[in-house]
Amino acid sequence: MEEITDTLLLATFCKARNVRTTIDLISENFEIIGNKIFVLQDESDRYKKILTYNIVKSNVVFSDVVKNTISLHRKKEFNSLYTLNALNEVVKLQNNGVLDSHFTVDWDEFNNTVLVTFKDDEGNQNLKVVRTRLISIVNL
Repeated sequence: MEEITDTLLLATFCKARNVRTTIDLISENFEIIGNKIFVLQDESDRYKKILTYNIVKSNVVFSDVVKNTISLHRKKEFNSLYTLNALNEVVKLQNNGVLDSHFTVDWDEFNNTVLVTFKDDEGNQNLKVVRTRLISIVNL
């Protein structure tokens, strides 16, 4: 029986002009599952791209190797990528401010999005919804 390798879904945020060099950096430093990198367009800013890819998990701190990179989870049927902190914020948003691990998220409003969080000036965590569309798949 084939061993299932532990993998991570990563997203690297970069400017349009840096896509090629960022892809080179990613492919030189990680073992990419399926040899594919998905290039997403941030719909609110045509100069911002999000590169998503799966890697074989290692002891390397990925954000030290490739800057502006985070680990994500995926809701495949809605084409939604999210951090766990963002998922918690979505639950609170849809559940009257209550964080409940048994709450079922209505994913309909999050089709084709990347969900992340940021801290505001007061230190409160806020949800950021980045609308995206796939613009290319790079085969390595």
